[in-house]
Amino acid sequence: MPEFTAITADALSDLVTERAAARTGHTVVAIEGADAADPAAFAGGIADRLRTRGRAAAVVSLHDFVRPASLRYEFGRDEMSYRTAWFDYAGLDREVLQALRRDNRWLPALWDERTDRSARARTVAANGDTVLLVAGPMLLGRGLDFDLTVELRLSEGALRRAADPATAFTVEALLRHRRDTAAEPDILVAWDHRDRPAARIRQPR
Repeated sequence: MPEFTAITADALSDLVTERAAARTGHTVVAIEGADAADPAAFAGGIADRLRTRGRAAAVVSLHDFVRPASLRYEFGRDEMSYRTAWFDYAGLDREVLQALRRDNRWLPALWDERTDRSARARTVAANGDTVLLVAGPMLLGRGLDFDLTVELRLSEGALRRAADPATAFTVEALLRHRRDTAAEPDILVAWDHRDRPAARIRQPR
């Protein structure tokens, strides 16, 4: 594997944008990161850059594909529940990745985490070269067929500093998922200091 190299925040965004733009047809990009890493904000910046190039792009938040609270909290707030019962990865695969590639459409949200009800979102028609950036935690190692994968990785110390007591169980889940997942992202970013990240970059497949 290549070594980490220092990179500016702008150069990192340029790199991800270039990698996504280089692909033809519908493209799905994973921006994996703990909530504390704010992967949705990073994905939004990439989507903006792609749109300035004339490429249709949108962000899908994994938090819009949570399972109902009755399932998320069935066994309490612990690391296993967060890893295995919190997010509807199968629904994300069905309604976003597969729907985009098979049916030329995608669903922006499945479940409203705040109201704990169906999001009642309408499907969105895709043009021939839409880029969807899926942002959220623990995306790798789920059997999801992404075209490009980026991980904004926080160290254990940074994760623990960002967590309050109510969310400490998520830190253990994130660390366990990291240990148990063999899949390596195409671009792994050391993200403790967002103004001076470092990246380990695999060559395009």
